[in-house]
Amino acid sequence: MMHMTFYWGKKVTLLFDFWRTDSWTSYAVTLLACFIFALFYQYMEDRRQRFRIISANFRRNYPPPPSAALNAPLLYTFPTVGGKWNSARFATAIVFGINSAIGYMLMLAVMSFNGGVFVAIVLGLAIGYLLFRIGDEDDVSVDNPCACA
Repeated sequence: MMHMTFYWGKKVTLLFDFWRTDSWTSYAVTLLACFIFALFYQYMEDRRQRFRIISANFRRNYPPPPSAALNAPLLYTFPTVGGKWNSARFATAIVFGINSAIGYMLMLAVMSFNGGVFVAIVLGLAIGYLLFRIGDEDDVSVDNPCACA
């Protein structure tokens, strides 16, 4: 039976049928794994932001030639070096995909409604933010001032 309210106990099934805990040792290892995945999520988010900054700086240093925009204003051309398609942009997209997958897995783990799993993930996210992302406020440029974008 799946719980629909928070509960505290050592018996939990997490994400997969084979990931079941029935002892305090297996439960502690599961909580440690949740904590580490949450830390890793924050680390990957920091890497993604840094790739994004590198990509933006790379684009500013190599503006696309103005003749391409004048010749075909309605057609999108694939710019060469320094345009939208550079290695930093691809790295940002790959890290975004990995980070999204980890984030959804953490969300599904919290949806097990086990209090220990919830606390382990929230602590992992908070400590990961403290370790990896506390200085990001100065580095990240905001493309859109709208909070919902």
